[in-house]
Amino acid sequence: MKQDAFPPRAQARPQTHQTHGISRQDDYGWLRADNWQEVMRDPSVLDPDIRAYLEAENAYQDAIMEPTRELQERLFAEMRGRIKEDDSSVPAPDGKFAYGMKFETGGQQPIFFRTPRDGGEETILLHGDKEADGKAYFRIGGASQSPDHKLLAWAYDDKGSEYYSLQIRDVASGKDLDYSIADTGGGGVFSTDGRFVFYVRLDDNHRPSKLFRHEIGTDPAGDVLVHEEEDAGFFMGVGKTQSGDTILIDIHDHETSEVWMIPADQPELPPVLIAPRDTGVEYSVEDHGDTLYILTNLGDAEDFKIVTAPKATPGREFWSDLVQHKPGCLILSHCVYKTFMTRLEREDGLPRIVIRRLADNIEHSVEFDEEAYSLGLGGGYEFDTTVIRFSYSSMTTPSQTFDYDVQTRERLLRKEQEVPSGHDASDYVTRRLMAPAADGETVPVSILYHKDTKLDGSAPLLLYGYGSYGITIPASFNTNSLSLVDRGFVYAIAHIRGGKDKGFRWYKDGRRETKKNTFTDFIAAADHLVAEKFTVHDRIVAQGGSAGGMLMGAVSNMAPDKFGGIIAEVPFVDVLETMLDDTLPLTPPEWPEWGNPITDKTAYEYIASYSPYDNVGAKDYPAILAVAGLTDPRVTYWEPAKWVAKLRAVKSGDSLLMLKTNMEAGHGGASGRFDRLKEVALVQAFALMVTGKA
Repeated sequence: MKQDAFPPRAQARPQTHQTHGISRQDDYGWLRADNWQEVMRDPSVLDPDIRAYLEAENAYQDAIMEPTRELQERLFAEMRGRIKEDDSSVPAPDGKFAYGMKFETGGQQPIFFRTPRDGGEETILLHGDKEADGKAYFRIGGASQSPDHKLLAWAYDDKGSEYYSLQIRDVASGKDLDYSIADTGGGGVFSTDGRFVFYVRLDDNHRPSKLFRHEIGTDPAGDVLVHEEEDAGFFMGVGKTQSGDTILIDIHDHETSEVWMIPADQPELPPVLIAPRDTGVEYSVEDHGDTLYILTNLGDAEDFKIVTAPKATPGREFWSDLVQHKPGCLILSHCVYKTFMTRLEREDGLPRIVIRRLADNIEHSVEFDEEAYSLGLGGGYEFDTTVIRFSYSSMTTPSQTFDYDVQTRERLLRKEQEVPSGHDASDYVTRRLMAPAADGETVPVSILYHKDTKLDGSAPLLLYGYGSYGITIPASFNTNSLSLVDRGFVYAIAHIRGGKDKGFRWYKDGRRETKKNTFTDFIAAADHLVAEKFTVHDRIVAQGGSAGGMLMGAVSNMAPDKFGGIIAEVPFVDVLETMLDDTLPLTPPEWPEWGNPITDKTAYEYIASYSPYDNVGAKDYPAILAVAGLTDPRVTYWEPAKWVAKLRAVKSGDSLLMLKTNMEAGHGGASGRFDRLKEVALVQAFALMVTGKA
């Protein structure tokens, strides 16, 4: 580590705020740009004082990490060496064509292509590398073909702000029409005749609140407003059922949903409401002829059930149970085809696919035997088929893509992830532990380590966690983790409350007034790993991003002695202030997750009791690396910037503290597949450095 680098200190400019009669002082609120909406679209307008501080932190981080430069390059080379550079997906059939995505050797961006259904000459539809040429940031937000295969709707973001420009491409000529639709949520949905495309537009506060219908070839200024969501607490999205018969307008927050439908072959009809929103009731919709198949948690179906309803009378009073609720067995998704229905469900922490024949409701399941694994189910493009496609992997098994015939029950391996530099699964061990929590619950922990790693407490360990929004972190194959594991690390994932790893209850017990269970579960996982001789506390490096970054901030405040290092990527650490600012992109839709401190004093006090920024104290913290994105609309750059500034001013001891802000990217970091690996290499070099393995 370079010793002569001097950490920057942000100037304290105290601001006092009062809510519910409670005063709080914020010394670093000035780091929030008043013109943040403009900065999202044009980073060059950032206030010079703010830019100077962020760049000073970047320079300090560069100086501290300079001795690891060669290590970072080796890590990058290793991770890149595990990627098949000219990789390609298995093309998915759609009518007379099959559509796929691939990469070229050296290419950073995906290339979308199609072939005749049964093979033949390939047609490039969209070449991501050519579109990205000359841009510091570029991400494709989606690409979908029209039903007649003549057009391609695709979207891109070249700022990292997730404002996507929607393009319509004529497939025959390979050229886009001479206009672009700005500020969309990414992608579009075609009507059956391909004459119209539906898309969602974001407002100045980055909220997806309006659905428009665009007639191909006309001026977007004349696009028709189809539906508007006036409640700032709800998101809006647009999609289509597997049958292709129905366009769906999905409106939701984190616990409530409402769906409207439009016949895809009559796109100019007004949308029809399926069931009005009812707080706490979620539902998603598929169709088959005149019948709707609805996945919902209505009533006591905490882990969800599937009901049917006539399309002509879709209201809840006409819902009839088809797949009964089974406590502890969480139905994650469903899809309806011409002769069968699929559902993906999770029980005892492990997923399975269930096939249900529509003619007689006979079911069978697709399962696997490993102790911990990941399963993904794709819908494909076709409705009249007997073949589904799913992916399988575990922490030791590279991803496999299967086609499965639901009639013959035959599995056909269509693709196996190649690791060009080599991978022998027998060199690694994966396990599933159950860590005891203080309240009697047990927390699943997935573990990967090299067979030669000694489990005597001497190994360094990277412990990853998220624990919010009901998101489950799968125990899937991750080539990047092998660079640490091959250097003697144990790699562990804590499946903490706030996710749905053990059913919906697991999520409910880690949000709002029970949010602290997320943090104590993570600490319990760390304690158990130490008790089981996998590591010792000062050799644990904790890692989390976004809401998982909030987890990192919380546990570093609550139990700084339990960790040797903290990696907080785009961390949501200024929870109280953000939830009090209803002008920010995600604040109103987030209140069901965290509580609304504006109207609810109890929610204010509870959030204030754990919000990482508000609870920074004069204590010895572990080494911390925080990573931010300047144009991030989800976790704004000033949250990690304020957090690091306050830590520098308040914490005791001389532990390492660094902030790295990507000045040309947003929430997901660098957009190219190899550029992103450079960021991963930096994070891993930090983990190796603070555990003495660099």
